[in-house]
Amino acid sequence: MTIDITVPVLGESVTEATVMRWNKAPGDAVARDETLVELETDKIAVEVTAEAAGTLAEIVAGEGADVEVGALLGRLEPGEGVAVMTEGDDASAATAAISARESSTARETVAARATARVPPPSPAVRHLLEEHGLDPAQIEGTGKGGRLLKSDVLAAVVARAASAAAPAPDSPSAHETVPARATPETSTPATPLPPPAPARAEAAPEPVQNRREERVPMSRLRRRAAERLKLALDTAAMLTTFNEVDMSAVNALRAAHGEAFERKHGVRLGLMSFFVKASVAALVEYPAVNAQIEGDDIVYKHYHDIGVAVSAPQGLVVPVLRDTAQMSFAEVEQAIRAYAAKARDGKLALDDLLGGTFTISNGGVFGSLMSTPIINPPQSAILGMHKVEERPVAVAGAVEIRPMMYLALSYDHRIIDGREAVSFLVRIKECIEDPQRLLLDL
Repeated sequence: MTIDITVPVLGESVTEATVMRWNKAPGDAVARDETLVELETDKIAVEVTAEAAGTLAEIVAGEGADVEVGALLGRLEPGEGVAVMTEGDDASAATAAISARESSTARETVAARATARVPPPSPAVRHLLEEHGLDPAQIEGTGKGGRLLKSDVLAAVVARAASAAAPAPDSPSAHETVPARATPETSTPATPLPPPAPARAEAAPEPVQNRREERVPMSRLRRRAAERLKLALDTAAMLTTFNEVDMSAVNALRAAHGEAFERKHGVRLGLMSFFVKASVAALVEYPAVNAQIEGDDIVYKHYHDIGVAVSAPQGLVVPVLRDTAQMSFAEVEQAIRAYAAKARDGKLALDDLLGGTFTISNGGVFGSLMSTPIINPPQSAILGMHKVEERPVAVAGAVEIRPMMYLALSYDHRIIDGREAVSFLVRIKECIEDPQRLLLDL
């Protein structure tokens, strides 16, 4: 009797997913708990594993298909399958056991899959490869497990075009194409010449490949992000207030204690922990910034779960630091580093992303000098950090060069007054310019 492979429960408020990649083909041997198929929700990627060892009998929902919770993905024929190697197992004994159970063909399949296997490209990447006639084996993948990404293929296309490009020959000048004017001895009157063509009139046409277009379906994560951002713009009375902060004190503190901090805690002392702790101090003083609107009510949150935006291969994600008021600087930095690694490897869980009462986004890591971040609904505010840049500023009547950063606070004016928003941002500025306030709870 076959076993149905179905879409698992995906978490709170998540009812649909897209089949991103099948790791097995019909007829492939499967080990218990081995990943069969990867799904993409509007939040994260989810791996569906085998309930038992056996053979993949059928794929019902192919790559790119949209499926709901409980929908049938495929069918598994139970059997002996492939033994799963666990830490401490004797490798030779396990190999002998597999050889005794499997036929010669099955053994070859197992051996092939035991080697490092690069995950197959997505349908969109395969389409791009076919369109440009590229061999995937000649392109190094930068995705998880060496998977080929769209950006890898586009980089290969650009590199090929650059190597194949050759300087176009100079077009002849206009006077070389104009016939000689008739001499006075000619009986035929001279015909007026047309105006000379522009010097570049006969230049080589623009290469066709520079005018190519590509149509790729939006990923579910990107579609969901677009919906939420548009919802924020449509529903919130969003306003942004700005300030600038002198980073001299924080930089000096990091320079003085950064090495000792890293030796003790195993993580670098970054900027984000200062802004997380400064945000908590400001949220305690101005609770409306930590609240949200539900119907006709204002819900004040007496805890501080701060979302920190990090980059992942599939886009920007916002994992949440829980109860940051009780976290130390080291715990904040360790949690952020762990989330960044999970996002890079596609291992973020739904619980990592749910909730959040306030969000911090750092566009400065990409070089952004100033921006107006968009609120993450149903939250009521978001803090935008930016690039630290040395600028001349007036200090005690004199001009000095200081490391400065612009800060932006976007907020929902329906629940947060302008005075509260400005005061909130000023409170963060005070904590950053005098970080001892954070240590002394001032």
